[in-house]
Amino acid sequence: MASGAALCHYSVRPMNAPLWVVIPTYNEADTIERIVRATLDELGRVGPDEHRILIVDDNSPDGTGTIADSLAEQTEAVEVLHRTAKNGLGQAYIAGFRHALDRGAEQVMEMDADFSHDPRYIGDLLKAAEHADLVLGSRYVDGGGVRNWGLLRRLISRGGCIYARMILRVKIHDLTGGFKCINRRVLETIDLGTVRAEGYVFQIEVTYRALLAGFNVVEVPIVFSDRTVGTSKMSARIAAEAMWRVPSLRRTAPAALAQARK
Repeated sequence: MASGAALCHYSVRPMNAPLWVVIPTYNEADTIERIVRATLDELGRVGPDEHRILIVDDNSPDGTGTIADSLAEQTEAVEVLHRTAKNGLGQAYIAGFRHALDRGAEQVMEMDADFSHDPRYIGDLLKAAEHADLVLGSRYVDGGGVRNWGLLRRLISRGGCIYARMILRVKIHDLTGGFKCINRRVLETIDLGTVRAEGYVFQIEVTYRALLAGFNVVEVPIVFSDRTVGTSKMSARIAAEAMWRVPSLRRTAPAALAQARK
């Protein structure tokens, strides 16, 4: 376990499956059951027969973890990974990715718990993943967009993507989005243990490392809807981190990949 990582335990005996959907949670009691059931319905329609949802809960004080445990007891396709501390979104995803890889995942999807990522797009991501290594649900390609955002939020998000695209010299339009389908070989190549970024920068770094490693990265359009209940996890700290950490990725990401190849 990496230094500073939160301790983890599981609510049920883990099972294997080729497709895993990782949903990190912190204070998502209002939406977790609905998003899980909606995702299961969509996976049953467009996914492989064997699939799993992994809820990664960071000891939510609002009882999200308890609701997640109840869902796991009711449904074999749901598992819960409990982390004992709120240790950052990036580390929650990494813990979830590792669990999925250990349980036979060939594809790992990541998505939010608040319905900002609509499960109806899962089929589009899976179809694109038949010919791509990393598929991004993109707000900023033709057909994509955002809903229920104010002007400032739109400027911060779009400006952050343009900034990262220019600094890193890549062609991806939506580098900060968190609705992804990732092939196993990508996660095994990009050296997850050295990814330290959180928030937006975590999403940027995963995609940037995949591009540097030569993987095929494609974008499919989604419409992102702002949450209607709960509290956004977006903060000034996360935005500031994006500004100062993105330039450093041009140095640290290639070095990490080179070390991993050794």
